[in-house]
Amino acid sequence: MKSWTDKLDAGHSVVKPTPRTVGDVVEGQTMLVPTARQVDDFIRSIPAGVKIDVRALRTALAVEHGAEVSCPVYTGYHLRTVAEAAHEALERGMPLSDITPFWRVLDDETPTTKRLTFGTELLKSQRAKEGLD
Repeated sequence: MKSWTDKLDAGHSVVKPTPRTVGDVVEGQTMLVPTARQVDDFIRSIPAGVKIDVRALRTALAVEHGAEVSCPVYTGYHLRTVAEAAHEALERGMPLSDITPFWRVLDDETPTTKRLTFGTELLKSQRAKEGLD
């Protein structure tokens, strides 16, 4: 079975017409289907002490890659991949300052947070240290 870190570098992104209307994504819009690495790179660019919600992240990713919207399903899946890979890196001994600061996007209200295998203590402590709550 692949580790979360392996999943971080898997796949390739695609920009294509949205096949159907779902939530804030309208059929026919150009949609970015991002990779986990694109989500990771974007989160790494968020400065300390700044938080961004998932919808804003999706919009910024889309604009950055020439699309109108980002796929909500893949973005959510990759947010978990990014957080789990960051936790794996911590377990391997990487300093906290070198991991992807997923807590700048995820919070207690984000559905992805409830699926994290390592709980929410790290997320909560880092959000508190950066004044994000």
